[in-house]
Amino acid sequence: MQIDKLRGEQLDQLFDAILSLKNREECYQFFDDIATMSEIHALSQRLQVAKMLMDGSTYNNIEKETKASTATISRVRRCINYGSDGYKMVLDRVLEDEKK
Repeated sequence: MQIDKLRGEQLDQLFDAILSLKNREECYQFFDDIATMSEIHALSQRLQVAKMLMDGSTYNNIEKETKASTATISRVRRCINYGSDGYKMVLDRVLEDEKK
């Protein structure tokens, strides 16, 4: 995993902080303070790109709908194909929650 290079007390503290959030409004509050609008947009865009790729959308359709660059789409595709399955894990859970 690439993130292993950053593994340590500071990253653990960040993840623990995220895990302590209780609802969407708390997420809005925390991410408003901790990240720039561009960083938040990039993260949410990547998740949308991943969802669309996993649903079988074409690069052209993804680019048109999300305004993501082809470089971003390719990077997300690489993560889906060769990464740690983080996108799949999260999107499967979101889909499961939506079914409930």
